[in-house]
Amino acid sequence: MTNQLEAAVLVAVLFSCGLYLCFSRRMLRMLFGFLMISNAANLVLIAISGDPTGKRAATVGADAPAGVLPVDPLPQALILTAIVIGFAVAAYLTVLIYRLYTDRGTANVSTLFEDKARGGAAAKEDAL
Repeated sequence: MTNQLEAAVLVAVLFSCGLYLCFSRRMLRMLFGFLMISNAANLVLIAISGDPTGKRAATVGADAPAGVLPVDPLPQALILTAIVIGFAVAAYLTVLIYRLYTDRGTANVSTLFEDKARGGAAAKEDAL
């Protein structure tokens, strides 16, 4: 198997497992699914950036033969930015899930909507 095929299979597995977890009813599984999809996107950027073998460093004034092309630094910058943004969103979602669990006592989506429906009906009866 070539490296590109292995990367494509790994991206497909990570993305499909991430989608499966995102469609779960539990918030913690949704968080893990988001992290897996984020890692799959980073792996796609690495895979499409190309093989750096035989290329020179992308720095100004690097000593290299005249015909050697530099490595493209844009995919590296995009991946670094995606990692930072993914970490920030994961931290935010972790705090959100924690607050949801402490306030409502559950992090299950279907239970949250059932409690809201029952709470709304009980609140109307109490108001009358």
